[in-house]
Amino acid sequence: MFLSIATTHQPATDLGFLLNKHPDRVHELELTYGKVLVFYPEASETRCEAALVLDVDPIGLVRGMGQSDGLLDQYVNDRPYAASSFLSVALNKTFRTAMNGVSSARQDLADSDLPLEAVVTPLPMRGGEQVVRQLFEPLGWRVDLDRIASPDGETTSKAYARLRLSGTARLSALLNHLYVLIPVMDDAKHYWVDDAEIDKLLKRGEGWLDQHPAKELIVLRYLRHRRTLARAALERLVPETQDEALESDERSRDEDALETPIRLNDQRMAAVVEALRASGAKTIADLGCGEGKLLQHLLRERWPGRLIGLDPAAGELERAAKRLKLHMLGGPPEDRVSLLHGSLTYRDERWADADAAALVEVIEHLDPDRLPLVERVVFGEARPRTVLVTTPNAEYNTLFPNLPTGRFRHRDHRFEWTRAEFRSWAERVGATYGYRAEFSGIGANDKALGSPTQMAVFTR
Repeated sequence: MFLSIATTHQPATDLGFLLNKHPDRVHELELTYGKVLVFYPEASETRCEAALVLDVDPIGLVRGMGQSDGLLDQYVNDRPYAASSFLSVALNKTFRTAMNGVSSARQDLADSDLPLEAVVTPLPMRGGEQVVRQLFEPLGWRVDLDRIASPDGETTSKAYARLRLSGTARLSALLNHLYVLIPVMDDAKHYWVDDAEIDKLLKRGEGWLDQHPAKELIVLRYLRHRRTLARAALERLVPETQDEALESDERSRDEDALETPIRLNDQRMAAVVEALRASGAKTIADLGCGEGKLLQHLLRERWPGRLIGLDPAAGELERAAKRLKLHMLGGPPEDRVSLLHGSLTYRDERWADADAAALVEVIEHLDPDRLPLVERVVFGEARPRTVLVTTPNAEYNTLFPNLPTGRFRHRDHRFEWTRAEFRSWAERVGATYGYRAEFSGIGANDKALGSPTQMAVFTR
């Protein structure tokens, strides 16, 4: 299995100082299950690449493990080749100092964001390309996948690919992302998992895992589906709430505390439902559906035919299923509502046939540099006849007495737009993808500052 790290930061050969491995040497490390080689295929002032090759001994994997039944599959499997926890262990043993963000010679560089590229091959894709993107894209990495050709050269594997990540970040962040997420993609580990493994996960996930939209999936797979350990890890990961359900409730209370006097959420839902009704849509996709509040309102109406909810958080979907009473006595027919686990940053055929898509208080939770991906997926590829977007009006924030100046309404908001900024964005998207946008406000209207929520209804 092969992993490479490259940079174009100049002088690029400083990568050797960060990894603590000299570019002019081949470095070897013996492990119980094989050998690690580190070398530099390229080491120039403009680009430097370090490669880690792990040569796993398939006999060594089972030696001394008490296997005496002679089964061939003990020796013939993908373990010596597929990137897995074997590679993560090798990564930690080889580049531990760099993973800790320490460089005795170039500490300023270790603390800096650098242009980086990583290649992992062959990468197992348990769950497919969708899961790979779900894991790496929220961390800011551009993901490129090349399917691996089969021995006949005419077909490609659906289970394995060559992964290329590119972006700008600290080297330690990249190494820790790979350390945690490679075995998550493999969905297996070669060693026993106990409480100590939680400590490793939280150490390497510090600063990013607690905010990752797929943290539940990551924790569960990393801990080999041992739910007791996963529950303990999640409680430590979000100590102020103990579990995701409490976290969601707390966040809702934070925002509701601001908006309760004007019952804005009820007005918002009523306005969205009415706009969707006026569009004539029969199949509606609620993108970023959360715990299913909009879907619940739509279920009370007779005119929608099929409803689809999409969200990246599995816990939110579980709460939505309970709210909507899916597969329960008195719940909706099974073919009327579908809840999908997925992200808005890649194309998803499961909701691409929707007549209308709603993004209700969603875009402000995205980093601005991720918005173009969402625009392309929703407006450029799925292209529903109607797209409805609501977002806070930043100008109105001064009228909330409990909101400090300069603070957003929700701690997870990445931005909040003025009416002019929202209109400019919507008109640009419309011009790019062939939509016309109509704007309105939701909630009590202030003559100078407008309404607390702003809405754009795009029509193709």
